[in-house]
Amino acid sequence: MKRYKNLLLIGTSHIARESLDEVRKTIEAEKPAIVALELDRKRLPALLSPPKKKKLPAIHRIGVKGFLFSLLGSWAERKLGELVGMSPGSEMKEAVLLARKNNLRIVLIDQDIEVTLQRFSKALSWKEKWNFLVDLFKAFVLRKKEVDFDLKKVPGRKIIQTMLAKVKERYPNIYRVLIDERNEVMAHRLRMLMQHHPDEKIMVVVGAGHEEGLMALLQEERIQYSFSVGKSVIPKLLDIP
Repeated sequence: MKRYKNLLLIGTSHIARESLDEVRKTIEAEKPAIVALELDRKRLPALLSPPKKKKLPAIHRIGVKGFLFSLLGSWAERKLGELVGMSPGSEMKEAVLLARKNNLRIVLIDQDIEVTLQRFSKALSWKEKWNFLVDLFKAFVLRKKEVDFDLKKVPGRKIIQTMLAKVKERYPNIYRVLIDERNEVMAHRLRMLMQHHPDEKIMVVVGAGHEEGLMALLQEERIQYSFSVGKSVIPKLLDIP
């Protein structure tokens, strides 16, 4: 967990029981007033709904490549979750349920998933497509691991840095869309949230791959955006029924 002013930042693994426990302990010990999550208004209902009712975004809105990526990503998360006995996103769901139980405010800070997938469809290069096929073959046919770590635990800082560096090297456009741009959106919204609520403790739950980059952006005096983050408005506080 990282601290910055009135903010507590937790980097999680979406299939690690360790992350579930950390969310519970942090809410109990720190008693935040606001819980900010790496989710948007489309992904939250999907997370809270039964597995059979979950739907992927429509192809015509996000593009074929974005749709295939979403489909493959959902499948991969589900398979990894089965290996460790955890449903993907359990720590986010737990944060929502505990926030409701303790009457905490919830803020969704991530970029709209359809915007992310649209940008993914446009950004993916032919070289990255080929690298993706090669890496799939290595992982599922040759059973070769680029980085070895325990799926039941949140990867350590060095492992995360190694994995992110590998992704940035082989998939620079994907890295920009899925990591850098979303970090900028989340940092933008968190900074405004901190400014509007300077005396309230804010707990932030994001994937471990966003933790370092997001904290670095928050600590800068001025964020230089690589793309438009939309209207400069504080995200609406969301009450979950």
